[in-house]
Amino acid sequence: MNLTGWLIYRREDAKSNKAYINWFIREAKKKFISLQLVYRDELIVGIQKQKKVIYHKNYETPLPDFAVIRTIEPILQLHFEACNIRVFNSYEVASICNNKAYTYHELNKLNIPMVDTIYYKLDKHFEYLPLDFPFIAKQANGRSGNEVYLINNEIEWKRCLQNNPYEDWVIQNCSVRKGVDIRVFVIGKEIIGAVQRKNKHDFRANFSLGGTATWYTLQEKEIEIVQKIVNHFHFDYVGIDFLVGLNGQLLFNEIEDVVGSRTLSLVSNINILEKYVAHIINEMEKR
Repeated sequence: MNLTGWLIYRREDAKSNKAYINWFIREAKKKFISLQLVYRDELIVGIQKQKKVIYHKNYETPLPDFAVIRTIEPILQLHFEACNIRVFNSYEVASICNNKAYTYHELNKLNIPMVDTIYYKLDKHFEYLPLDFPFIAKQANGRSGNEVYLINNEIEWKRCLQNNPYEDWVIQNCSVRKGVDIRVFVIGKEIIGAVQRKNKHDFRANFSLGGTATWYTLQEKEIEIVQKIVNHFHFDYVGIDFLVGLNGQLLFNEIEDVVGSRTLSLVSNINILEKYVAHIINEMEKR
């Protein structure tokens, strides 16, 4: 099946993901797919004369059959879909999963175990917070462990808000094993594998923040929880992250829409991009 695709990155992110991008392009080429790296700053999208337009390098060039969008900008997914371009992941997934508050709201519909969570808006200072110190504060749109803070007292909370004037936050109980989490890799409806990430020097387990990774074998009850999430969404390729409760129970944390594969590649021989390309082909054949 001869297909053309755009792999869209912010220019600065593409530099640090060069090996991954080249690997992706090679796997696509094996299946006769022409996958082109496109920088986000080369694209202009909008509406002109009541028509949706996409400019690449200032020209209305032939559009691809599909686009893998590796930026966090759900309006881009929405616009491409309106132009009849299949997007991986979809606007629906990107818009929910790139906002932690939206994600927790959606997962609560499935009765998925998670820590107590309060939505907090910066201009709505509460006289009373229904969570005791210490707690975890996260920017609702943050990712990769950035904009996540352990707050031990009111002074630290006020300082955090002053130094980080983001509008939307989520505040969470932190009665969990600190510096430990589980990431589950999912393509379509298939659970590909899971890794346990640990960080002895930080309450955040993220590999990019100095954590380590080992293969994690999901137990039957854990698979049931993951599968319930997978069945609820139309994922293409995501990472589903869980915290570990003090009793060892997995507690939902977040879904990474723009998920990498460094930890999975480190602890296994799974070729995640070979599987992803096969999924893309399968999805495109349905159109």
